[in-house]
Amino acid sequence: MNQLNLQLACEKLNAGKVIAYPTEAVWGLGCDPNNSAAVTRLLRLKKRPPAKGLILVAATIEQLGSLLNSLDEQQLAQLASTWPGPITWLIPDPDNIIPNWIKGSHRSVAIRVSDHPLVQQLCTEFGGPIVSTSANRDGQPEIRSRVILEQQFALSIDYIVPGELGSGTKTSEIRDLLSGEVIR
Repeated sequence: MNQLNLQLACEKLNAGKVIAYPTEAVWGLGCDPNNSAAVTRLLRLKKRPPAKGLILVAATIEQLGSLLNSLDEQQLAQLASTWPGPITWLIPDPDNIIPNWIKGSHRSVAIRVSDHPLVQQLCTEFGGPIVSTSANRDGQPEIRSRVILEQQFALSIDYIVPGELGSGTKTSEIRDLLSGEVIR
């Protein structure tokens, strides 16, 4: 990815803006997860109820820091065996490290370590995880075309990171780390 595009995307994130970017399978929308106004705006754009919560995407497992402190060796090994990759894990957050505007009405947080090179570069340059949600209105099909992305969101988002979608055919699978249940 062009370094200038990456820097511009991170400037937008740091300024509380909403960006669109290609992921493993679909176009995603993202923002700084620590900026409640940016998250609120993103939820409004998607027409997504805040109680549903959002996914955070990271470049590496190390970017998750103290969120992993409450996990045992077996749980950490389970995460490591699927990351980087298209598996999103619901991870307990007993110390409330992640704000409620990300978790919604849940006690856990949804996290994925991406294997998409552009997403990895974006999170690395940003210095941590970013919000990652599919670029579609709640209940509508995911967007796999930049043309459709621009038709539906160009006037509402602040920057579209140029790049190609990965070879994935569906959004990330979501699993609960404590129960092992597949949610999606």
